[in-house]
Amino acid sequence: MFRGASSLSLDDKGRFAVPTKYRDSLLSEDLGTVICTVALNEPCLWLYPLAQWQDIEDRLAKISNMNPRARRMQRMLLGNATEYQLDKNGRILLAPSLRSHADLGKKIMLVGLMNKFEIWDEERWHEQMRQDTEIERLGEFESTPDLDNFSL
Repeated sequence: MFRGASSLSLDDKGRFAVPTKYRDSLLSEDLGTVICTVALNEPCLWLYPLAQWQDIEDRLAKISNMNPRARRMQRMLLGNATEYQLDKNGRILLAPSLRSHADLGKKIMLVGLMNKFEIWDEERWHEQMRQDTEIERLGEFESTPDLDNFSL
């Protein structure tokens, strides 16, 4: 399970080092193989351990590509999915097309969200956090049944 947010730097080649606290988990699962793809509805990337990604692929394979929304999801997620192997220094080299999609600068945020990570441009991440906090504070959100009884 991945949690927390880490501020990281992209080097000139587009590589970032996965924080040490996550490396062992990623290396023990699928020998450090991860899949990175575009997020469907936000300007960031999704990074999955291979086993988690294979579950998503299995679910995507079961939906009809005759449905326009399903086809869009398949096209976006699978068409942009790129497999990476952590190098000996625990780094991942992000493809230019993925970096461009998320408009990543030199400073990025790696955000753990249980079964995956989000990768954000650091400035954009902080702006998203300000927006999310404001929406929650003002109560300007849609109520959903799965969150109606959720409490902290």
